Amino acid sequence: MTMKNDQNNSACRDNCPCMEDCPLGSALRLIGGKWKVPILCALNQDGITRYNELKRKIRGITNTMLASSLKELEEDGLICRKQYMEMPVRVEYALTDLCSDLMPILKQLAHWGIQVQESEYTLNKN
Repeated sequence: MTMKNDQNNSACRDNCPCMEDCPLGSALRLIGGKWKVPILCALNQDGITRYNELKRKIRGITNTMLASSLKELEEDGLICRKQYMEMPVRVEYALTDLCSDLMPILKQLAHWGIQVQESEYTLNKN
């Protein structure tokens, strides 16, 4: 193990997993829940998107859950909401720079998830 890895592991042990100021826990709380990651992925894929477009793209999400998840993501600084004062009112959502930094991490996590699914499939088949 390198010195850098020792320092990183030491810092993680000092702050994780059960400490209330755990940076990993803080990050996971921002994106936790059933609908936040699908919303972020849809916005990442499509760019600026209107509410009804998100509703159509994310199967199974209710209006209540979409509205509350969008509000939380906006409050946490992961998405921005722009409302145009026209009739009918038009509202668009987009990722913030903070969330754009997160997307490569989510892609890596998805890659890892594929490996887990494949290994579980292999393990369960035997």
